[in-house]
Order: sequence, then structure tokens, then C-alpha cells
Amino acid sequence: MMKTPEVDRAAIERAVAVLEAGGLVAMPTETVYGLAANADDEEAVTNTYRAKGRPMNHPLIVHVAGADDIAWWAELTPEAELLARRFWPGPLTLVLRKKDRCGLWVTGGQDTVALRCPSHPWAHELLAAFGGSKHRGLTAPSANSFGRISPSTAQHVRDDLGEKPEGKLDLILDGGPCEFGIESTMVNLSSGRPEILRHGIVTRAMLEEVLGCPVPDAGADAPRASGRLKSHYAPKTKAELVKDADIPARALSLSGEGLSVAVFAPEAVREALEAAGVNPHCFIKAPADALSYGAFLYEALHELDASGAGRILIAEPPSDPEWAAVDDRLGRATA
Repeated sequence: MMKTPEVDRAAIERAVAVLEAGGLVAMPTETVYGLAANADDEEAVTNTYRAKGRPMNHPLIVHVAGADDIAWWAELTPEAELLARRFWPGPLTLVLRKKDRCGLWVTGGQDTVALRCPSHPWAHELLAAFGGSKHRGLTAPSANSFGRISPSTAQHVRDDLGEKPEGKLDLILDGGPCEFGIESTMVNLSSGRPEILRHGIVTRAMLEEVLGCPVPDAGADAPRASGRLKSHYAPKTKAELVKDADIPARALSLSGEGLSVAVFAPEAVREALEAAGVNPHCFIKAPADALSYGAFLYEALHELDASGAGRILIAEPPSDPEWAAVDDRLGRATA
């Protein structure tokens, strides 16, 4: 069971001061650590793109303190009200038609904005303190170099972007490991028909139960959104998705090419590797259920990537609906 440390209110006050001054703060959320900047401050938001090496046309999510903030940033729809009432605070992002208050530097030049209210107590406290009567929000893409493995701990952020003067960030808030460890579900509500832009902890079945209608995956005409590039969440070491039964043979083949392997798979695969005479450079046991797997995925990818192996082999997870978010992340990480 992951334990979230008690909120350090002095650290929250420091973070508010940094954000007020146009600085960058890494904040924990229940999904992954985010790189927070004042969403009303064009220069500050632009600096998050620079820190990550993120393309400027790649839209950001505005994090807000609660559902009452939606109407300050976007055109509120009945569907948005229903979903916010059911899932906020929590790992669900709503994409809506933006209002003039929301700058194009947030949306990548689009007329839609993505909004989320995180449930992590540190993020929630920070947003409540920063938002205030002006209903301010924080853009907060994952606090990592663009396209690489998302950070699920403060140490991941330190190892990648780091704090000034050596690093790129003004402050890193350490709120412990992220509860879910995988990015929020993202739903497009801007086109009249709800559709999923990105799979996450809130599943299609959960959305359809609340809305009372089908919620299909978004098509090619949907707004651009975070995490939809073909290659994303990727380790520096080349990674492959392989069926459980094929991992020993693939490991032997790579060994013949002079490559050591790091493996993320169920325990039965370790036994099969031993039976085949394969001694992997690193083996991490994969959790059996989708929620635990998602919470551990990025931690495992960071460890596999740092192991020094020449190739990463990942056992294909189940294709059941509750595994959709995991399937999505692994497909992009190994693209």
C-alpha cells in the first residue's frame, strides 16, 4: 500500500510563491507528477514547453481546484457537469470549447481546452491555495522530457529535469508515489458526441454508465491531445512487446546478437526463462491485475531502462477492456 506523506503546508506556500513569480513547480498528482505553471502566464507556460522539449502545438491540461472553475475556462455542457460530479476530484480530463480567458499558448492554438481536478491531497491543496477567487489554474504536463517515461515519484523528476541551479525546475514537491501511476482518462465533449481521446483509470464502461450513451474512441478529426502520439512514454533502451510464451526464444535470439535483456513479465515467464537456460540481466515481476499494473508500470520502466540491459522485453498484457489504458501506454512505449 503506497503511503502519501502528510501535506507540507510550508512547501505549498513556497510553491504558490514560485508560481506567482512565473516559476515552474513539479507537483504530485494521483496519476503522475506534473510540471506546473500559472495557466494565465504565457511566458511561464512557454517555459514548461522549453523545459520538457515539448512541441508548442501540443496542448496542455489546465488543472483546477474544482468543478466550479470549469465555467471560467470553458463552455460548460450537461455531460461535463455529470462527469465532474461523478469523477472529480479524480483521474478524468474533460475537453471542452475554451473561453477567451484561456490562452492559445495553453491549447496549442486550438479552440478547445482540457480541464482536470486532481485528487492527490498535495495537488488539491496547491490548486485551492493558488486558484482563489480568480479561479486560476495550472498547466501541468508530465514532469519529464518530452516523449520519455512519465514520472510516478519525485525522484524520477529529479533524475530527469532536476531542480535549479543544476536542473530546470524552481521547486519539486515530494508527495510520495502516485496512487494510479498512469495518466488520466481524457474525454472529448467539444463536438456534441462524447468520445475517448486517451484511456485511463476511468474506463469506458464507467463513462457510459454515467452518460447513458456509447462513448467510442475518438477519430482522426478529434482535437489534438496529450499522449496521443504514436511513440510516447518511451524508455531510452529499445523495448518490445512479446507474448509470454515467446519471451525465452526472443531472449535467446537477442543473446546471440550480443544483447542482454531486461524482462517485465509474470512470474511464470521467469521460470520459463530458467528452463530455457536464459539468465536475464534484470527481471521484474508484473502485477496480475490492471490497477496494480498501471500503478507500477512507469516505476518498472524506469528501473528496466536504468538496468543497463541492451533490450527490454515486456510480456503482452491481457486485452480485456479494463486493461485498455495499460495496452495504450505499452503500445506507445514500444512503438
